[in-house]
Amino acid sequence: PPTTPPPTTPPQTGLVGWATQNGGTTGGGNAGTTTVSNASGLTSALNATGAAVIRVTGTITCSGMLRVRSNKTILGNYGATIVGCGFNISGDRNVIIRNLTFRNWNDDAINVQESATNIWIDHNSFSNGYDGAVDIKRGSDFVTVSWNRVFSHDKTMLLGHSDDNAGQDVGHLRVSYHHNWFDGSNQRNPRVRFGNPVHVYNNYYRANGGYGVASTENAGVLVEGNYFENVDDPYHLGEGDSGPGSLVARNNHFVNSPTGQAGGSVASIPYSYQLDTASNVKSIVTAGAGAGKITV
Repeated sequence: PPTTPPPTTPPQTGLVGWATQNGGTTGGGNAGTTTVSNASGLTSALNATGAAVIRVTGTITCSGMLRVRSNKTILGNYGATIVGCGFNISGDRNVIIRNLTFRNWNDDAINVQESATNIWIDHNSFSNGYDGAVDIKRGSDFVTVSWNRVFSHDKTMLLGHSDDNAGQDVGHLRVSYHHNWFDGSNQRNPRVRFGNPVHVYNNYYRANGGYGVASTENAGVLVEGNYFENVDDPYHLGEGDSGPGSLVARNNHFVNSPTGQAGGSVASIPYSYQLDTASNVKSIVTAGAGAGKITV
């Protein structure tokens, strides 16, 4: 049988998407590096004022939500794991989180809220948590969620926390989700309220039992170049008590999956990006997504 040809260009692993806008996202930049290996050191480093590059080594066990302040780059050394707790970016800006494994968190793994802006969440792995893996809400904006793997988990990525928060959310919640591996994660991959345009491209969806993408509450979601395999409900309009949004679907690839529900129009994407051929996305994403696939 014919084989899928390899991609003709290497996948983009640098920053792409909404986090390039609004002045860009640089995290701690060239600031000094702090290495942490326990909960108290991690908590102090994340909450400190000023720019910093924070390296996490080993397994850190903690609980609750740890506050992350502005101008931080948080990098996992190989095998770095956060067990039991999550990161809370609330009203701060310019934060990068890469190459970490989160598991068994007791709230959210990463919570972005209260008009936080310019956040890049990249090459992390998430499993077996209580609530969201990456939840973005309350007027937050200019976020890229890329090259992450979510498995053995239910509620994956919520964008916009409630139907009655339009006053804070309309005109914000602009997020790019690309090259993520939604590996059997059940629902909210993502579930979107209000944001427009939200860009969901070149992700690999495998055996998602609930649904892939939901566009609700007048959101505008562009779903393009994704690979859906054994997904009964790849994308739809409305969810639960939330009214429908708009969803434009194009250039997606379906294996043992229907085409999903689309409708309406979506605002234009303002940034440049490389769209991988959808039929190649499974091999590209499984080779590259999650913690431990990059050297930082």
